[in-house]
Amino acid sequence: MQQLSYLTPQAIGQFIYSALREDVGDGDHSSLAAVPANAQKQARLLIKDSGILAGMELAPMIFREVDASLHVDALLKDGDLVKPGDIGLTVNGSARSILQAERLVLNCMQRMSGIATYTNKLASMISHTKAKLLDTRKTTPNFRMMEKWAIVIGGGLNHRYGLFDMIILKDNHVDYAGGITAAIRSTHDYLRQTDRDLKIVIETRNLAEVEEVLKIGGVFRIMLDNMSPALMQEAVQLINGRFPTEASGGINEHTIVAVAESGVDFISVGALTHSIRSLDISLKAF
Repeated sequence: MQQLSYLTPQAIGQFIYSALREDVGDGDHSSLAAVPANAQKQARLLIKDSGILAGMELAPMIFREVDASLHVDALLKDGDLVKPGDIGLTVNGSARSILQAERLVLNCMQRMSGIATYTNKLASMISHTKAKLLDTRKTTPNFRMMEKWAIVIGGGLNHRYGLFDMIILKDNHVDYAGGITAAIRSTHDYLRQTDRDLKIVIETRNLAEVEEVLKIGGVFRIMLDNMSPALMQEAVQLINGRFPTEASGGINEHTIVAVAESGVDFISVGALTHSIRSLDISLKAF
């Protein structure tokens, strides 16, 4: 599996802490009011949909953060193909603690599983080509880490994590900079002045811009944005292996096969995170 440098214990712990604070506030008053303090109960994670399961590593961390005495027994793992009726895990311990953790566990797992499922579907559709599936920054604020984790579970690859770890010169950067050549030159000046070593991806909108990139060079990858598959194929032939290529721009399950068959090396798909349906998963007492 791809190395996920952003998945540090500190980062995951910080996410769980903030998410619980948002949800619990000064107390789960429903449980405090109705459930006896000494009640010991059990619940199981019930899968009610078909797809790829994600969040199985995260769920026990959430339960433990709420109450270290909760016992979680994982029956399935991240990446497993699931169907309605499958049981992902069981949890035993304080009833109040189980109820307090329930919604955060489900919110994470439902969305992560939906993303992993759609990622797996698209990755399978292009498996006969050399193209690899990439995610984007079109993520839910403060949930990016989990969404990118789900992409990898589903069989995709992470692009840059944020604005800080790679330079992508998109159409607006190019236009504001005064063109392709000016944008690339200015970027190299900036990297020298700041002593940074960042990869540069340049977005192109037509063959003239591709030719300009080939003339000046100095980039890591050429992005082919909102081009038709036929035009992408021309661009790939023009580039002729001198730089890796990446297709982008409104790509979905209806267009991705033709895009992949154009010969590009990577395909970035915002729909992996901004247009998915969450998997139906519940936590049920038993």
